Amino acid sequence: MGLTKQYLRYVASAVFGLIGSQKGNIVFVTLRGEKGRYVAVPACEHVFIWDLRKGEKILILQGLKHEVTCLCPSPDGLHLAVGYEDGSIRIFSLLSGEGNVTFNGHKAAITSLKYDQLGGRLASGSKDTDVIVWDVINESGLYRLKGHKDAITQALFLREKNLLVTSGKDTMVKWWDLDTQHCFKTMVGHRTEVWGLVLVSEEKRLITGASDSELRAWDISYLQEIEDPEEPEPKKIKESSPGIQDSHEAEDGTLEMDEAPEDRILTCRKAGSIMREGRDRVVNLAVDRTGRILACHGTDSVLEVFCILSKEEIQKKMDKKMKKAKKKAKLNSCNEEEEDLEVNVKMTLQDEIQRVANIKASAKIKSFDLIHTPQGELKAVFLLQNNLVELYSLNASMPGPQPVRTNRITIGGHRSDVRTLSFSSDNIAILSAAADSIKIWNRSTLQCIRTMTCEYALCSFFVPGDRQVVIGTKTGKLQLYDLASGNLLETIDAHDGALWSLSLSPDQRGFVTGGADKSVKFWDFELVKDENSTQKRLSVKQTRTLQLDEEVLCVSYSPNQKLLAVSLLDCTVKVFYVDTLKFFLSLYGHKLPVICMDISYDGALIATGSADRNVKIWGLDFGDCHKSLFAHDDSVMYLRFVPKSHLFFTAGKDHKIKQWDADKFEHIQTLEGHHQEIWCLAVSPSGDYVVSSSHDKSLRLWERTREPLILEEEKEMQREAEYEESVAKEDQPAVPGETQGDNYFTGKKTIETVKAAERIMEAIELYREETAKMREHKAICKAAGKEVPLPINPILMAYGNISPSAYVLEIFKGIKSSELEESLLVLPFSYVPDILRLFNEFIQQGSDIELLCRCLFFLLRIHFGQITSNQMLVPVIEKLKETTISKVSQVRDVIGFNMAGLDYLKRECEAKSEVMFFADATSHLEEKKRKRKKREKLILTVT
Repeated sequence: MGLTKQYLRYVASAVFGLIGSQKGNIVFVTLRGEKGRYVAVPACEHVFIWDLRKGEKILILQGLKHEVTCLCPSPDGLHLAVGYEDGSIRIFSLLSGEGNVTFNGHKAAITSLKYDQLGGRLASGSKDTDVIVWDVINESGLYRLKGHKDAITQALFLREKNLLVTSGKDTMVKWWDLDTQHCFKTMVGHRTEVWGLVLVSEEKRLITGASDSELRAWDISYLQEIEDPEEPEPKKIKESSPGIQDSHEAEDGTLEMDEAPEDRILTCRKAGSIMREGRDRVVNLAVDRTGRILACHGTDSVLEVFCILSKEEIQKKMDKKMKKAKKKAKLNSCNEEEEDLEVNVKMTLQDEIQRVANIKASAKIKSFDLIHTPQGELKAVFLLQNNLVELYSLNASMPGPQPVRTNRITIGGHRSDVRTLSFSSDNIAILSAAADSIKIWNRSTLQCIRTMTCEYALCSFFVPGDRQVVIGTKTGKLQLYDLASGNLLETIDAHDGALWSLSLSPDQRGFVTGGADKSVKFWDFELVKDENSTQKRLSVKQTRTLQLDEEVLCVSYSPNQKLLAVSLLDCTVKVFYVDTLKFFLSLYGHKLPVICMDISYDGALIATGSADRNVKIWGLDFGDCHKSLFAHDDSVMYLRFVPKSHLFFTAGKDHKIKQWDADKFEHIQTLEGHHQEIWCLAVSPSGDYVVSSSHDKSLRLWERTREPLILEEEKEMQREAEYEESVAKEDQPAVPGETQGDNYFTGKKTIETVKAAERIMEAIELYREETAKMREHKAICKAAGKEVPLPINPILMAYGNISPSAYVLEIFKGIKSSELEESLLVLPFSYVPDILRLFNEFIQQGSDIELLCRCLFFLLRIHFGQITSNQMLVPVIEKLKETTISKVSQVRDVIGFNMAGLDYLKRECEAKSEVMFFADATSHLEEKKRKRKKREKLILTVT
């Protein structure tokens, strides 16, 4: 094999310029024992933890590849559950920032995550219409709940009862009994998608938000309360307002399925509606932890806050109403009708749920979270559409409360998409400009060091010396900024239309601009006298104009400054001599306009990228097309050569950045990371860094490593990645006794589960080989009449010279708990008899009983027919039955003894703490007595 050209690999270095992504939700998290100070925000595939007080990013929970779609903190505040677009869920520790637990069960994006009260179970809803309940402690799936016909929007556990309530875009609200894992009630009272639901009033009331301006309230009556002859107070309140229920039922038609005899757990009856001010759909509906504050928002920038009154407050309100009614009766001298008036004072839903205030954010709200501080203040944090986080505080207990904005995180990103990027000549500073602002970033720390307001920027560069920057805008203006002061030095009307492109001349004395007014203009730098000071400042003056027949999309100087390439709207690139502005070459061949182009450092090649998804490489001497490459699956948006080489980068609307070799016409590598269209990129003057911007609001820095990249290996890795993706997309393994499409199991087939199954199979094969070798070795020793040393398997030696059966157990222990069932599911039955025999041996030894029982029961469940029909396995199963029962009862006894011991220690500690408390109190009392005596003595001596 001959020598191959080696390239150096570029890898993702950092994500910056992003405060929060739009797809996920913002949540308050508890960190360092503080509540209400830190928030977790989705940031593409990562999760950022922001300190609201300082406006700083303090922790990054690193994701893998897919975008974050849902967040949910655990009730103890130590963990954060993160749902991703591919249907996976990871649980991160907020102390270490590591994600050790991964659940794979959904086939589409996660839309809802919710912990139960203790944090032991997690319910996840997805766009694949399934709800899965996960055991967080055991790191495994419990059951999959099927029934919804569209994406799940919310799932809630009930605190007191083992029930789950879910809502979906199929207009249904379903109640699930988690003891039997079936849906026992479906509420069909909504005509449109149900976007959110909450439980309030000690879980006696359900409030739902749909695609209209109503929040519907439903009274929940549980079986125990219905059968109890002594009805509690809420039941009386509900019965005292039949008029409201009847009127709403009449308006909505059929609100709910008729109560069937099997609905033996609870009943739901509509209590009324609360009208929102917004006319669009409910986007988010939530209550705070206390269940007292209810808030919701639509597709606008207003959060509507409601207060749910307690029984005492409702009673006070009703008493006031009664007094008013009596006063009115006395004034009207209608004492005969007083009794009737008392009966007619009815409680409405508006009496129980009061509107508090509206909080108007500075932009459209994408998500929010609420927290109640110990001081009684309500804090609401918003993730806004324009890459912004805002915190508002509201004192809900005050009459007519006014929301106050206390904090906002703005410096870390632009409000709109970044359209232009540039590197300074020393590779240290990065310029990014968007529709309203320019930001200068420090490349090493990724901190924003300067922010300047501007018009809609389309192109930019650092002026030689890196003290000023030039911006080209959508209105055709040139804006010159001074970086030290952050001031706008000068604004020049350069073009009548958009100024699409700027190119700095190689001699660094001027630049050229191309605009939508069909002209190319040449500019020179000059020093002019500043009106405000005695010193001179930098300015620009126009020297020449080249008028053309079509709009100019892109301009580029050749390195020797002899040629100027101009891309036009007629899909051609025209090359002119710079000195005479005479026409030299026309490069035609693209089917759609050329959006971007660049000329190599030696002036030999020009590469053009077009909206027709192709990149063409041309020779600048004769204008011949060397090669046409199908570069991206969508428009090629940006193209840049790496300095001092014939390698170049292209960025496309297909979310990818690709590196190419212009000499060999080879695709070198693909940089994947952005989740939406890429608008622009910049290569540093040294070629060591690439920075890119995208519609997902993120800026990404890519760094050149010292690792060589060999094309054959890269292609092989790409094929492996494609194979792994195809394995994950294959049909799930069939399970005996289950109908197709009705998957009971919570896991899903992934490349990890396939690899785990392969490891088990390899371990069993090794066990078979080693046991056969041992038998042969015994026979040889017997025939020879002496001991012959047995060669040790190198794999077993690597594990510490263990036995083959112990090696199999080690492999089972090494499989992740969340992937165990799925890896056993894809295991062929031919390996099961050996596994069962080994399990019998392991259980007798008494090691890892819980893991072995879990595997054993799962294998018995899925291979029941084949195991029971196999006569060879009957004695094995009999032995397993005996050993399993005895060993499990032993383990249970040990756990019971330990629990009793812990309870005893707890009681001892509590008793000691009480004694200590009283001891402290008595010592404090004695101290007070001593002080009083001293005071009395002092008074006596003074007198």
